[in-house]
Amino acid sequence: MTAAVPAWAWPALAVVIVIMLAVDLLLHRDNHVVGLREAAIWSGIWVGAGVAFGVLLWWWQGSRSGTAYFASYLIEKTLSIDNVFVFALIFTYFAVPAAYQHKVLFWGVVGALGFRLAFIFAGAELLRTFFWTAYIFGAFLIYTGYQMGFKHDRKIQPERNPVVRLVRRILPTDASYHGSRFVTRHDGRRRVTLLFVVLVAIEASDLIFAVDSIAAILAITTDTFVLWSANAFAILGLRALYFCLAGLLRRFSRLHYGLAVLLAFAGVKLILAETPVGKLPIWLTLTVIVATIAASIGWSLLAGPHGSRPVPPTNRDGHR
Repeated sequence: MTAAVPAWAWPALAVVIVIMLAVDLLLHRDNHVVGLREAAIWSGIWVGAGVAFGVLLWWWQGSRSGTAYFASYLIEKTLSIDNVFVFALIFTYFAVPAAYQHKVLFWGVVGALGFRLAFIFAGAELLRTFFWTAYIFGAFLIYTGYQMGFKHDRKIQPERNPVVRLVRRILPTDASYHGSRFVTRHDGRRRVTLLFVVLVAIEASDLIFAVDSIAAILAITTDTFVLWSANAFAILGLRALYFCLAGLLRRFSRLHYGLAVLLAFAGVKLILAETPVGKLPIWLTLTVIVATIAASIGWSLLAGPHGSRPVPPTNRDGHR
């Protein structure tokens, strides 16, 4: 079911997002290193904006849309923590200078917003048109939860990503950094820099995460406006979240178990929606999300950093 929002709501939301992105880009145009204090302030701003929009949506469209928004926002925000680990691994692997990481993440977020918008519309339409796709999505989420819970320590090798390999094969590539440029000129010929390859690796990894997260929030609602706004506000804060958490990830060594439970729960919820049980109430979904996140974070803090995933050492050229 699509929200009965007026025609101007979609372009208005798009304008708000573009303005927020423009302000962020303007304030970071000097490619400075983002410190913890600055990241914490920006993270607070993005979370505040997301919560404010949710409150507005609740008042405007009612409690059902508001609750669905916050449940979707929490799922996307929580799954984003796992994105942060992969981004940290990619940046470490390719030895990306700290001053250029924000630029890569900025354009990575722009691409992520586009991918998710397409996935939301496609997934919602599939669920509305073919009821049996709920079983496919549900089984996929349950399997993904299993993989995350029991095979989370498998090594991620960015240079073996098929998209990254394709870029290096079809585009002339300079295997070094040239400031913050994505493209450089060498011997009169344009070449993409190593920073562009990193951007492709970020986009490719986020594309995989988008499949999981969109399938999970489709278990909550097929209201495309609610899903898109929740996803957009959660993703907008991903850069600040990265700089806040990148150095603290070892403290959340058990968080992936919580993420696994949430993915499996979303899969079961999708499947049950097409059975006599019907859709589980959104308040129950929200309760499960909050309780699972709190329990996994608490477990992580009690257990300490032991068992967290190591980050592979690299040299400047991005090779072990």
